[in-house]
Amino acid sequence: MAAVIIAAVIVVDQALKVWVKTHFFYGEEWEIASWFKLQFIENNGMAFGLELGSKLLLTWFRIIAVALFCYYLFKIRNNTQLPRGYVACVALITAGAAGNALDCIFYGLLFNAPVPPEVAQLLPADGGYATLFNGRVVDMFYFPLCQWYWPEWMPLVGGEHFVFFQPIFNVADAALSVSMVVLILFYSRYLSGNTEKNDDAPRPDENPAP
Repeated sequence: MAAVIIAAVIVVDQALKVWVKTHFFYGEEWEIASWFKLQFIENNGMAFGLELGSKLLLTWFRIIAVALFCYYLFKIRNNTQLPRGYVACVALITAGAAGNALDCIFYGLLFNAPVPPEVAQLLPADGGYATLFNGRVVDMFYFPLCQWYWPEWMPLVGGEHFVFFQPIFNVADAALSVSMVVLILFYSRYLSGNTEKNDDAPRPDENPAP
């Protein structure tokens, strides 16, 4: 099950990224609804465009994280006490990290970076826009659910335009983020290795002690 989840997320994530990369010029926006748009951007950092530390260090962190999660999934493959929802969450986290890692590792070699309104080419004759491990992560999902201007009397933000939800993300980001939230909310007890059932409760065929 975990292998199927990981493969499915990576295939969908990479297919959408390649399609956006080769059909949208950088910054182009396609409005599907007022609250849902596809907008092609790239970033050097973590999920939702965050940038922390060295680009190369972040790429290697993703690779190591994927390897560790795969090892963990292999290690627990015969543990029948773990719920499938927990295993699915770990698989989604693995797939999310792997999806963005592939961008960082290969996209610099596979694509060029033309000036808009030209779109990128796959395997361009003149080579890619960066070296191995230095590619940029492709993002496209933009959900401006609501927006307003802050009242002038408000300190710091008065008169500014505010959009909720501003981050632009991809399938890998969504898989990783949603699974992390579900894991913490519903399966946190398994994170500490507590997979044993509660044996203190009386069985149906046992009489409780007086």
